[in-house]
Amino acid sequence: QVELVESGGGLVQSGGSLRLSCAASGSIYRINDMGWYRQAPGKQRELVATITSDGTANYADSVKGRFTIFRDNGKNTAYLQMNSLVPEDTAVYYCQTHLRTTVSWRTTQAYWGQGTQVTVSS
Repeated sequence: QVELVESGGGLVQSGGSLRLSCAASGSIYRINDMGWYRQAPGKQRELVATITSDGTANYADSVKGRFTIFRDNGKNTAYLQMNSLVPEDTAVYYCQTHLRTTVSWRTTQAYWGQGTQVTVSS
């Protein structure tokens, strides 16, 4: 069994910063990519950023230059550093990972975290 635990969300003023963390634990054999998605009220969930196991990052255009994704493979943890936040960044942020477990090490599966709320006030 695998669990993703997110932390770091909260309320911040426009122009402020937050850092989100996503820690994966359980029967993990190997983690491939890790990523962050967000869902604002009344909107579809959208990609924010992803990072591969070798550190290659990909960002949504709306966050390029403001957000940075990085990971600590030794801790099975991904981070999202969010700077210059604006009210449009307000959403529930979800961590996702594709990994193989020790039970099904030949099969890559997707896992989601429970989400963490980020609210940016103007």
